[in-house]
Amino acid sequence: MKHLNKLFAGALMLAGFAANAQDSTNPWAVSFGVNAVDTKISMKGNDHLRFEQLYDVKGNFNIEPSVSYVNVTRNVGGNFSFGLTGSFNKISKWVNLANDASGNRTYNTDVVVNPGDLNYYGIDGAINYSFKSLLKSKWFDPSLHLGGGYTFFGDASAGTVNGGWGLNLWFAKNVALSLGSTLKYGFDDNRVANIDVPTHIYHHAGLKFQFGAKDKDGDGIIDKEDSCPDVAGLAQFQGCPDSDGDGIQDSADACPNEAGLEAFQGCPDTDGDGVADKDDACIDIPGLPVLAGCPDADGDGVADKDDACPTIKGEKANKGCPWPDTDGDKVLDKDDKCPTVAGTVANNGCPEVSDETMKKLNDYAKTILFDSAKSTFQQQTYPVLQAMVAILKEYPTAKFALEGHTDSDGKDAMNLQLSKDRAAAVRTYLVDNGIGADRLTSEGYGETKPVASNKTKAGKAQNRRVEVKLVK
Repeated sequence: MKHLNKLFAGALMLAGFAANAQDSTNPWAVSFGVNAVDTKISMKGNDHLRFEQLYDVKGNFNIEPSVSYVNVTRNVGGNFSFGLTGSFNKISKWVNLANDASGNRTYNTDVVVNPGDLNYYGIDGAINYSFKSLLKSKWFDPSLHLGGGYTFFGDASAGTVNGGWGLNLWFAKNVALSLGSTLKYGFDDNRVANIDVPTHIYHHAGLKFQFGAKDKDGDGIIDKEDSCPDVAGLAQFQGCPDSDGDGIQDSADACPNEAGLEAFQGCPDTDGDGVADKDDACIDIPGLPVLAGCPDADGDGVADKDDACPTIKGEKANKGCPWPDTDGDKVLDKDDKCPTVAGTVANNGCPEVSDETMKKLNDYAKTILFDSAKSTFQQQTYPVLQAMVAILKEYPTAKFALEGHTDSDGKDAMNLQLSKDRAAAVRTYLVDNGIGADRLTSEGYGETKPVASNKTKAGKAQNRRVEVKLVK
């Protein structure tokens, strides 16, 4: 017995190192408290034992008032767990059946003796089945267990086969009041103190602590219940963080590093215009959602920051400014094909060529004088040509056809070519003096289109002409 205390301590260490986890959430559980040993029961000769006789605390229980047992368990799958228990007690109440006058045992009479305060040690292992999950309870945890152990009663020691019940009442998340009773069946039936290890009942009451659940991020929320096990977070978000502290967890926060509003998925709205800063092109100035949070003072649909005329209502296509009408003809420059010359709406802002203008052009054209049989101009003709240039510039988009004609003197072929050359000469002069080449064409018809008789001098003079026609 002198090494028994060391053996007991070693058994507790063995329990600590060899036992496996409590459940899938908290891998470890340890319990400790007080135990009671009752030798009342016997597997032989107690057929009429009443239940209340097994719980005669005052008469039969051996109770060590200090911490007298330690238990460690580990879940081994489903509702099963394996546990080791180390116990200590002092046996001062040994219950035997009384003998009658003939020396035979009487089964209704107990004899309680003091065997001399025997030291009691037990090392027991058990498979435990919990009904907690089947009952779908968070606090009521009944169980059954079956196993075996080795027990010391003073100098006697023997193995036992064990079975019993347990009850954990979880009054906190990881702390329970642990109660239980175990029948430890001994194979020696002499029931003599200091000689055998009798069948007995072992009771316990203590506290049980679950622990060992993994918490990789150290936020106090175990990984199994942590939606963000690798990042420290808050219990209200199942372990996920809220970096900016705005009450919206980072995974649902469009601006996780800036405190914001739930209406904007956690993003701020500094100017309070209903546009989140991340989408607001004018963060510090209240504006309109349709303009990305920027103001539009003149209401023309162009944000002030992009509006070249922020106080005058204008057009988007003109940077927020109204389109000008340079020539004042009520056709805006953007639509005016003649923006610097007043015209009509019907003619896209360009002046319309009137019959009077065409008459004036042709009156000038008829007075153009060429050198005889040539396409060169006589000197007095240049003022006439300049007058024509001035008229054509008043109608910058109008197009004209120049036609050359001759009288019937000379050969037809020579007359045709001469008319072509003279019409072309007029076109060249007009182009050289600022009239667009694309506005003018020239053609010659020789003597084929007379306007007077070629039999008189006056008639021939009328047939030698250049005509101007408006091209529509």
